[in-house]
Amino acid sequence: MNILHIDSATTGAASVTRALTAKIVDKLTTDNPDAIVVYRDLGTEPLAHLNPVITGAIRFPEEDMTDDMKAAAATERKVLDEFLAADVVVIGAPMYNFTIPSNLKSWIDRLGVPRVTFRYSENGPEGLAGGRRVIVASAAGGAYQPGNAPLTFHEGLLEAFLNFIGVTDVTFVRGHGVGAVGPEQALADAEDQIAAL
Repeated sequence: MNILHIDSATTGAASVTRALTAKIVDKLTTDNPDAIVVYRDLGTEPLAHLNPVITGAIRFPEEDMTDDMKAAAATERKVLDEFLAADVVVIGAPMYNFTIPSNLKSWIDRLGVPRVTFRYSENGPEGLAGGRRVIVASAAGGAYQPGNAPLTFHEGLLEAFLNFIGVTDVTFVRGHGVGAVGPEQALADAEDQIAAL
C-alpha cells in the first residue's frame, strides 16, 4: 500500500489536523506494516500559487512549453505523480476563514489536469483518477454539522473536487468545535472515527 500524507495547517504543534493525520497514518501503517508513506508538508513548504509558467508546466505538452515551463515541469508534475501513485491519500484540512488553507488549494490546483485526471465527453465531465481512497482530517473552531454552511465551503470544496476527478471513496474524520471544547476534546471525539477506518 502506498500512502500519501498531506498536512496543510500553519499552526505547528497546536494543529488539530496534524495530530489527526498522524493518528490516521499510524492506524493505516499498523494495519498495513508494509505500507510506504510519502509525506508533504504544505504548511511549512508551501507550493507556489498558479502562474502562467506553472500552469503550462502542469498542463501543456512539451512541444508547447516555453523554456521556463520545461524547467519547472518535473518539479510541478511530481505533485500529481505522488497523488496518482497513492492507494490512500490522507489530507489534513483545517477550516481557515470558512474554506481550506490557500496552500492546500495550490496543491489541488496541480491535480486538476485535463486528459490526465479528468476529461470532457459528450456526457459531460468524467473523472479519470479514481481507484484510490482519500481520508480527510477536518478541523474547525465551531461545532459544524455536515451539510450546513460554513462547513459546506470547507469540506464541500474538497469532496466536489475529488469527485470531479473520479475519487468517490472519500471519508471525513472530524475534530470540530476546537474553539468551544478545546483541542484535546476535539481529538478525543475523533478517536472512534479513526478506529473505524
